[in-house]
Amino acid sequence: MIEKLALYLSYPFVRYALIVGILIALCSSLLGVTLVLKRFSFIGDGLSHAAFGAISIASVMNLTNQMLFVLPATVLCAILLLRTGSNTKIRGDAAIAMVSVGALAVGYLLMNLFSTSTNLSGDVCSTLFGSTSILTLTGEEVWLCIVLSIAVVAVFILFYNRIFAVTFDETFAAAVGTRVEACNLLIAVIIAVIIVLAMNLVGSLLISALVIFPALAAMRVFKSFLSVTLCSAVLSVTCAALGILISILAATPVGSTIVVIDIAAFAVFSLIGHFIGD
Repeated sequence: MIEKLALYLSYPFVRYALIVGILIALCSSLLGVTLVLKRFSFIGDGLSHAAFGAISIASVMNLTNQMLFVLPATVLCAILLLRTGSNTKIRGDAAIAMVSVGALAVGYLLMNLFSTSTNLSGDVCSTLFGSTSILTLTGEEVWLCIVLSIAVVAVFILFYNRIFAVTFDETFAAAVGTRVEACNLLIAVIIAVIIVLAMNLVGSLLISALVIFPALAAMRVFKSFLSVTLCSAVLSVTCAALGILISILAATPVGSTIVVIDIAAFAVFSLIGHFIGD
């Protein structure tokens, strides 16, 4: 098995997949804790389905670089979702449901009506579940992911204190001078960037698992915000790397394999937390 793994690692597309997968897992885990604590976990679903709709439009328009359209469109949806979610007539969960179902339906309809692909079912499956797209990355896509990931990590570190304050008590954060609305907007934009990056790894239907499971697992053992965030990051990166390697060796879907390992890690951490708590 070691020889087989070494052989696979000699191929550039496998190394690309590992680099991108680790970076995406790291970025996803950083804000996962914030989303769970703010009870806004399913924003990943809403934005991932919005990204699916954007990808469908980009495919219909035959754009050579879909990222140039998908990324701004998803960021715009994140901003609109944040604005709509604060509306007293349409609460956050209803706004997410509207975006999620609407974008998914419109995207699939457009792909059926205007797609010129001979394998429509395969394209949809790859987009929804990330079955093989992580293994077909180009060098340009890898560098784009590296640049965006560095930007996400840098912004998180730079605004860590403000994100921490907004996560636990927006009223107190506003009282001490934190621009809560701007901070929430920043969080939404970062999440949108992470969602677009993660679609190549686990697909639009499984992104929430990549964001939520490491955070929930870390919370079972650790209590402070910093320790939970650090544990979540390490756990997410480890699960992503293992998932990619196992999927390559066992010929299983990459996204589903990573999520199953995340679930197993959550079960182990829950067991550890149970004994520690006792």
